[in-house]
Amino acid sequence: MAFDKKPLLRAVLGHFGRCSTAARLRWGRLLGWLTPHLLRSRAHVVRVNLECCFPDLPPADRNALARRHFQLLAQSFIDRGLCWFGAPARILDTVELHGEHHLQALLDQGRRILMFAPHFIALDAAATRLTLYLKESATMYTRQSDADVDEIVRQGRGRFNRVHLISRHDGVRGLIRHLRKGVPVYYLPDMDFGRQGSAFIPFFGVPAATLLSAAQIAAAWDAAVVPVISRLDLDTGRYRVDIGPPVEDFPGRHSPEAATARLNALIEAEVRRDPAQYYWVHRRFKTRPEGEAGLY
Repeated sequence: MAFDKKPLLRAVLGHFGRCSTAARLRWGRLLGWLTPHLLRSRAHVVRVNLECCFPDLPPADRNALARRHFQLLAQSFIDRGLCWFGAPARILDTVELHGEHHLQALLDQGRRILMFAPHFIALDAAATRLTLYLKESATMYTRQSDADVDEIVRQGRGRFNRVHLISRHDGVRGLIRHLRKGVPVYYLPDMDFGRQGSAFIPFFGVPAATLLSAAQIAAAWDAAVVPVISRLDLDTGRYRVDIGPPVEDFPGRHSPEAATARLNALIEAEVRRDPAQYYWVHRRFKTRPEGEAGLY
């Protein structure tokens, strides 16, 4: 008989959603200590990424950066319980939203909106907070291999207002369908999905397979590209989500490659402000130019 994981997962995440901030932080510290030991392959990915992006940083400093990264990563996992099962008032109190007037101005103008949300640790908290603000939105998600986990993720991410979750297996066409109707799209631009639809754009000076979709969608549908940058404060357990003004003159007359390079530079500048907050466990440089050896 197959074991039904859903009740256990819901109970654990529900507990994280109900417990005090101090308890959340204690769980996060414990899991943050365990994670690099349990996920050794991911710890290797983090070390390689940091060495590629910060080659001039002393090894001891990179190791300290990696340890803090795993603390942030673990806390963000614990806090999915808050986002997916916690009381809305508690979420509003824990996840601060700044710059929402930029979104509102575009909504009032009837502009199509592409919320450009790079992979920072606080990505899920930011998405939840935005669904509390927006009456309707759409985003792409990666279907989980475990059906029980997938159901919890979909229900958690679609918990507030009307959220259209488009499976990544279905491509960007589903997102574009909603964008054309005026639904703001929460778009994650900076993962390596191989060569198709991508170009090798520098990221911290390293050629990285980068989707050109943001530039192409903005050009084809006159969509405003609005940066959404999120960070987590480990001392307080609070999140800050900053919505910036639309990227000026984007893509303008630039090629999709040149316009995408502008976006990579924007992400890089935000990462440099607090490097541990970026999602280094992802194999950002998995796909390599022809003839170049793999990095991982």
